[in-house]
Amino acid sequence: MESLRHFKERGASFLKQPDVLQRQLFNVKALLFDWDGVFNEGFKDEQGGSPFSEVDSMGVNMLRFGLWRTLGKLPPTAIITGQHNHLAQAFAEREHLDRVYMGFANKPAAFDAFLGDHGLQDRDVAFFFDDILDLPVARRCSLRILIGHQASPMMELYARDHNDADYVTASSGGDHGVREGCELMLALMGRWDEVVDNRLAWSDTYQRYLAERNAVVTEVVRQPR
Repeated sequence: MESLRHFKERGASFLKQPDVLQRQLFNVKALLFDWDGVFNEGFKDEQGGSPFSEVDSMGVNMLRFGLWRTLGKLPPTAIITGQHNHLAQAFAEREHLDRVYMGFANKPAAFDAFLGDHGLQDRDVAFFFDDILDLPVARRCSLRILIGHQASPMMELYARDHNDADYVTASSGGDHGVREGCELMLALMGRWDEVVDNRLAWSDTYQRYLAERNAVVTEVVRQPR
């Protein structure tokens, strides 16, 4: 695909061939995101919060719209974080994600809950992640987007050697790696122009999606401290 050349030119790493990624993406029915180091560089304020950007927010929304078009329904979407992060909760509620699992140092426990909550299989999930504690979940998902960091070359090498990731973003968490991963998935789906054109036109199709999305009430699932 000619459009994928732009990702390679920016320094992204395709750990699987694009046609393989397209086949894996065919299984995807749900989206799962780590928070720290994915939507940000991982720095915290004194309340334990870490921020997000509107650039990534748009990417997530367009990806959900694209999957809504493909699946005929909203893809279950959630955040898993090992911390009790008020900004992660604020983002999830503002964007009407289905769940935010907070305080889960053992992330597979939250992953199992997410699957059970939505009647999903492991292979149904695309996962955006960045670090060691995410690997047990990444190993179970259909499509794995590793957010690249200049500071963690050994982490990238480990993920590559152990087949724990399918794509490594050129952009870091603080430089909108989530947006890059979302645009990649839309390009692989062949829906980038479609979702942008519908959003620009404020089309009836986009408004139906938005009404359905905005009817989602986010559930906050907290692991006791």
